[in-house]
Amino acid sequence: MAGRIEDYALIGDMQTAALVCRDGTVDWLCLPRFDSHAIFAGLLGTEEHGFWRLGPAHAADSRPPTASRRTYRGDSLILESEWDTPRGTVRVTDFMPPRDGAPQLIRIVEGVTGRVPMRSVLRMRFSYGRVVPWVHKHDGRTVAVAGPDSVWFDTSAETYGKSLTTYADFTVAPGDRIAFTISWQPSHKEAPPLPEPEQSLEATEDFWREWVEHCTYHGPYREAVIRSLITLKALTYAPTGGIVAAPTTSLPEDIGGVRNWDYRYTWLRDAAITLTSLLRTGYREEARAWREWLLRAVAGDPENLQIMYGIAGERELGEAELDWLPGYENSAPVRVGNGAAHQLQLDVYGEVTEALHLAHMTGLARNDYASLLQLKLIRYLEDHWDEPDEGIWEVRGPRRHFVHSKVMAWVAVDRTIKLIESGDADGPLERWKELRDDIHRDVCERGYDKERNTFTQSYGSQELDASLLLIPQMGFLPPDDKRVIGTIEAIQRELSTSDGFILRYPTAGGDEGVDGLPGDEGAFLACSFWMADDLAMIGRVDEARKLFEKLLALRNDLGLLAEEWDPRLKRQVGNFPQAFSHVPLIDTALRLTASGAYGG
Repeated sequence: MAGRIEDYALIGDMQTAALVCRDGTVDWLCLPRFDSHAIFAGLLGTEEHGFWRLGPAHAADSRPPTASRRTYRGDSLILESEWDTPRGTVRVTDFMPPRDGAPQLIRIVEGVTGRVPMRSVLRMRFSYGRVVPWVHKHDGRTVAVAGPDSVWFDTSAETYGKSLTTYADFTVAPGDRIAFTISWQPSHKEAPPLPEPEQSLEATEDFWREWVEHCTYHGPYREAVIRSLITLKALTYAPTGGIVAAPTTSLPEDIGGVRNWDYRYTWLRDAAITLTSLLRTGYREEARAWREWLLRAVAGDPENLQIMYGIAGERELGEAELDWLPGYENSAPVRVGNGAAHQLQLDVYGEVTEALHLAHMTGLARNDYASLLQLKLIRYLEDHWDEPDEGIWEVRGPRRHFVHSKVMAWVAVDRTIKLIESGDADGPLERWKELRDDIHRDVCERGYDKERNTFTQSYGSQELDASLLLIPQMGFLPPDDKRVIGTIEAIQRELSTSDGFILRYPTAGGDEGVDGLPGDEGAFLACSFWMADDLAMIGRVDEARKLFEKLLALRNDLGLLAEEWDPRLKRQVGNFPQAFSHVPLIDTALRLTASGAYGG
C-alpha cells in the first residue's frame, strides 16, 4: 500500500527520479527518462505493480517499520534514513548519481549500532506494472529483461528468487556497508559497467555541493530556498534543458476523484517561471539551456506554439488511460500523456516572453533567434489576443475570455516593446504600443466588476480566480491601485479556506463547473504564495510573512511540496514534488527578504 504523498522523498539524476517512502520502499521510478514507462508503479496501484523495499526485516503479517528519522545529506539530493530497532540502529543511503552513462539507483546499507537483520525485496514490473520481466543470472549478475528494456541488479549480498520477486536477507553490524544498485540499459546492448557505489556517492555529493555554491540568496529563508532550488534542478532534464512540471503522473488533486493528470512534460508556463526563479538566484546556465530548448522546441513554427512539449521537444503527447492500475488510493483513471497539449492558452506567450526578458536583463548572452522568436510571438498575438481560450488552468469546459490570459498577452507586448526600445530588436514600435494600450483598456473595461471592485475570472462572469493575483506582480497595474487592492481582498473573502490558503477558482462539487470536471480540489499552493506576495506589495507585510510561514509549515519533513493542500484531510494532494509550488516559494522568500518582513 502506497504511503501518503508527503511520506515520500525525491531522489534523481536530472534525467529521471524516484520516490522513496518512509518505510524504505521505492514506489515510483521511470527508466531511463522522466516520461518513460515505470518499472516501479506501486504508487498508483499495489505491490503487484512493482516496488523495491529495503529496511529492517519484519514479520510477514506486519507493516514494514517506518524510519525513525530521515534527512538529505547537507544541501544535496542524497537521502539518509535511519531505523532504531530493538537490535540496533541501521542507516540506508539512497541516491541517483548524475550520469553520463547508464542510469543507476544506488542504496547503501550501513550498520550503526548492534546487529540488525535486514531485507531487500525487489519486484520489478515493466510498462507501469503490466509486464513481468524475465529475470535471470548473467555472468554472476541478476538481470531483468522485457522487450527493449533491461535492468541489472548488483549487490554483494546473497540473493534468491521467490514468487517472481528477488530477495536478499542479511545482517549488518557497526561499520558494515552493503550496497545495492539497479542500472537500466537497452536490452539489445551489452551489460552496463559494474557499479562503483562509494565513488558514485562521493561524486554525487561533490556535484550538489558545487551546484549549491552558485546560489546568490543568503537571506533568512535560505534553507527553504535551497531545498526548492535543488528540487527544481532535479526536475530539469539535463540532456536538453527541458523542465518537467513534476516527476509523477495521476497523483490526485481530489482523493478518490478523476482530477488526475500526467505532469512529466515541459509546460512552457511552468518552465518559464522556473527559469525566472533560477535567474533571480544566480543560475544562468540553466537559463541558457532552457532558452536553447525553447528555440528547438518551437523551431520555426511559433504560430503553432504548444503549451507543453516532451522533455526533448516532442509535440505528440497523446493522452491514454492505464485501466490495469487502480490509481493512488483508488483515484482513477491513471493517465499517461496529456490531452491539454493542444489547447489554446494565450497566457503562455506572456510567461515565455517574460522569461526571455528577464534572461536579457540579467545579462544572458544575446541570442538573435530568441529575439526573432519573441517578435514572431507578438505578431501572432496581434491577431489572436482577443480570442477566448482554455486559460492557465487548462479547463476542459468551453473556452472563455479569461482575464489572466489577456493580462499575460499585455505582458508579452510590453516586454517586447522594452526589447525594441533597448535597441536589441526591430519592430513596429508605435503599432505595438497601441496594441498594448488596447489590451489594457479591454481588460479594465470588460474584466472588472465595478460594483464589487474586483477583476473577475473571465469577461462577463461573476467568479473570481486566483490568477488575478498576478496583475500587480506583472506590472499590469500598480499595487496601490484600488482595483488591485479590491481584487486581493475579494479573493481573500471568496477563495480562502478556513486555514487562510487560496483556491484556484470555485469548483462545482459533484457537478461539472467552469473546468468541465466533477468534484473539488484542495488549496492550490502556488496561489497561496501569490497571495503572500501581493499582501507584501500592498504594505501588509506582517500578514504576508505569517501566511508564508504557514505555507512553509505544510512542507513535508524534507522540505517538499505537492501541487495542493487538502484542508479537509490535512494532507498534500496532486503530483509531487511540484515545480509550480516550489517556484513561488522562492519568489515570495526573495520579496519578503527584500522588504525585511521576516521573524527573528
